[in-house]
Amino acid sequence: MSASDQLRVMTYNLRNNSDVPPNSWDERKGLIQELIQRENPDIIGTQEGLYPQVKDMEDLLPNYGWIGLGRDGGSNGEFMTIYYKKSRFDVLEYNHFWLSEKPETMGSISWDSGCTRMATWARLFDKVTKKSFYHLNTHLDHVSEEARIKGAEVIIQKVENFNSKLPIIVTGDFNTVAGLETHQTFINQGEFVDTWEDATERINEELGTFNGFQNPSGGEGRIDWILYRGNVNTESVKIVNDLPDGRFPSDHFPVIADLTNHG
Repeated sequence: MSASDQLRVMTYNLRNNSDVPPNSWDERKGLIQELIQRENPDIIGTQEGLYPQVKDMEDLLPNYGWIGLGRDGGSNGEFMTIYYKKSRFDVLEYNHFWLSEKPETMGSISWDSGCTRMATWARLFDKVTKKSFYHLNTHLDHVSEEARIKGAEVIIQKVENFNSKLPIIVTGDFNTVAGLETHQTFINQGEFVDTWEDATERINEELGTFNGFQNPSGGEGRIDWILYRGNVNTESVKIVNDLPDGRFPSDHFPVIADLTNHG
């Protein structure tokens, strides 16, 4: 396998633009740009970005195209944006659905969810490997465990409509630590593999992923995951805990997995 065959996947909760200095978006966006450019992921699933942030990222990362929709419709609400290297991938199809009892209804909400929740997905053609795969990006509820579990079940149900011959990569902020019921729903019911468990090499495995702009250890456990289903294996996975000049680029640390798509 050559390095060019490897697929580098990032999941990153950018944090919305509501914070005041020193954690305002204007102060952080350059740090995020530098981190992404240095780590050089091929595809990225981001969470929480509002439309002005999505547009800023478009300017900050000119080599990436993006797919997204505000969870409240159009440009309204947070985006589950998928970024992809324009030079490497063609977008073959994409869509969105909501994590509710009516997943096709824009802005729908169920199960005492604290707010609207959704998923964005794309089928991408990799011009390097000449193989296709799906990337689904989501952000589960921060209040209701029932909403997280039911949201996982909606995702599992929806991906049954995908081409079963193609791998599926899932990125997201799941708002619960790996190993608990939501995570196990994906693993057991959805037959997904957690790249963290699958990886040959794990970097910064002592860290969590939610730092809250103040905890360099990332808190307790991983709430940001990269999962997959299909003929894929994980070479390495890491939590990126960069603190340039002691500053947190976001209130989450991103997670990166280096995958090989054998599909």
